[in-house]
Amino acid sequence: MNDEKKRGISLPDCMTLRDVRASIDDVDRRIVALLAERRGYALQAARFKSAADGVKDPAREEQVVRNVRALAGEEGIEPELVETLYRDMIAGFVRVELTSAGHRGPPALENLNVAAFDAMLPPEEVKLRIPASERAARTVAEGRRTMEAILDRRDPRLAVVVGPCSIHDTDAGLDYARRLRELADEVSDTLYLVMRVYFEKPRTSVGWEGLTNDPRMNDSFQVKEGMELARRFLLEVAELGLPTGTEALDPIAPHYRGDLITWTAIGARTSESQTHRNLASGLSTPIGFKNGTDGEVDGAVNAILSAARPHAFLGINDQGRSSVIRTRGNRYGHLVLRGGGGRPNFDSVSVAIAEQALAKAGLPQTIVIDCSHANSWKKPEVQPLVMRDVASQIRQGNRSIVGVMMESFLETGSQPMSAELSQLRYGCSVTDPCLGWDQTVEALREARALLREAVDERRQAGAPAPAQRATAS
Repeated sequence: MNDEKKRGISLPDCMTLRDVRASIDDVDRRIVALLAERRGYALQAARFKSAADGVKDPAREEQVVRNVRALAGEEGIEPELVETLYRDMIAGFVRVELTSAGHRGPPALENLNVAAFDAMLPPEEVKLRIPASERAARTVAEGRRTMEAILDRRDPRLAVVVGPCSIHDTDAGLDYARRLRELADEVSDTLYLVMRVYFEKPRTSVGWEGLTNDPRMNDSFQVKEGMELARRFLLEVAELGLPTGTEALDPIAPHYRGDLITWTAIGARTSESQTHRNLASGLSTPIGFKNGTDGEVDGAVNAILSAARPHAFLGINDQGRSSVIRTRGNRYGHLVLRGGGGRPNFDSVSVAIAEQALAKAGLPQTIVIDCSHANSWKKPEVQPLVMRDVASQIRQGNRSIVGVMMESFLETGSQPMSAELSQLRYGCSVTDPCLGWDQTVEALREARALLREAVDERRQAGAPAPAQRATAS
């Protein structure tokens, strides 16, 4: 007996799409009628409960869920899907029961400062609306493998995470991505380019919080729109064959776009946050932890250790339901030096101190240098000088530095946010000042020329003995 006959479904070969949709509409009417009948019985059952029983009957609820899961399995339907529907339905019936009984509940003690809850589509739905193409998925998978090989020293090239401080104009961002894709091919024998794509901006006090939170840049906070816009942008960049790197700031956002990211950073303000260490332990990408804003590396080193181990914490699943997330731990945590406390830390002495801190913790001496932020005093013209110093250290035999970061856009500098968005200069940052495109090309070509011989020597020598990585315990 085939599945259609088993489930009592008859689908004549002559049926058209219109016929199928009409049949679906008919089934939906019957389902709603059955739900109404189910609700009636639920309300009738409630009348038999005593006040001591309470509204909720957890034991009966679990019995119902077990029953419908078993029935779902018999019908070839995913039990998890049916369970989700039934739990939502039961919760809804309880709300109806309370309302019909005139139940007012205790005085409001929660959400006193919450103006509204705006429903978001679950991550699964957004991914179905904006699915990753085969080419995009291949870009991400190959990018992650390459970054892991660089971190393990199996690939001798220098990783370069380069791009705008933040994405505010997706047209300008794609313009930059296309240019970077061509440059990536040119320097690929020595440098591995990953586009910096930041959609969330941590603010010291107030300010624009990024494309995800405020895509219209007018404090309207159309987060649903921003989430979909960000995913579409990542998809288009990945389809160019260009890997992307981002910062994990909001713990929910990776559920919506993590499948399109190659490398992730945890910022200087959040490396000591347990929430972000938990999050990092479950991310599928290699992850760089930045040193603190005071310039100290201990917090980031502890974060690498923490993220390498399993964790269990509250979050959501792809269906948007509250869940306990249990992680395996992320083996590819590494240190990002970005300066701080009024001083840079890209120099050889600072790098040696960071190496000692990693070794003391039993971690691989794996370091990425951020050429911007405090390492350049937020002056974009200083970034190429930092890159030059890093190249010099590698040429002199340093093996711990495996990558750099740069803030770069089409135009040099930054501009203030304007109420009239049409007045913004195309390709110019609205957050931290960036190095212009021409200067970026010059800096990366120079780095390639300086490092080509050193990279060739590494390639000929082969990978060193595997470094001891933090493991789950």
